[in-house]
Amino acid sequence: MSITQKGEELYFDENLFIVSKTDLKGRITYANDLFIEISGYKEQELIGMPHNILRHPDMPKAIFKLLWDRVQAGNEVFAYVKNRTKNNYYYWVHAYITPVTDTKTNQIIGYHSVRRAPSPKGLEVIIPLYKRMLDAEQTGGVQASRALLDTTLSQLKVSYDAFILSYE
Repeated sequence: MSITQKGEELYFDENLFIVSKTDLKGRITYANDLFIEISGYKEQELIGMPHNILRHPDMPKAIFKLLWDRVQAGNEVFAYVKNRTKNNYYYWVHAYITPVTDTKTNQIIGYHSVRRAPSPKGLEVIIPLYKRMLDAEQTGGVQASRALLDTTLSQLKVSYDAFILSYE
């Protein structure tokens, strides 16, 4: 595949996509080859594991709460996410996450995520924002972190979706 490394950060080709599927509890049910390769895990190590095994400690919990709230309500969501590999390297993605519904019952039966390489311009904004959110989270919890995000979006006069999509 097309993975390069600079220090502890991994990069993948902008024309490639990381794909995974999870059940309703966030346990991985499918991982494409790029996901397996960049994560450092073997396929059998990933399948059945919670997707949050990749969660990097630099990621604000408020972002994951926002993601889960949106997809569990049946909505799609985009986000910049920093992941940690099995070998403690990291990589950034621009993620698109959507619920998967049963065509007969229209009930959510799982989630599908397609991730691509993030825009450097987006990371210039997201990295310091996530740092401020994480700092707020450590002193005031997830609610303080979410409040900081909401205040930032309000000051910019944009929705969360418009903000994230403006850095594609």
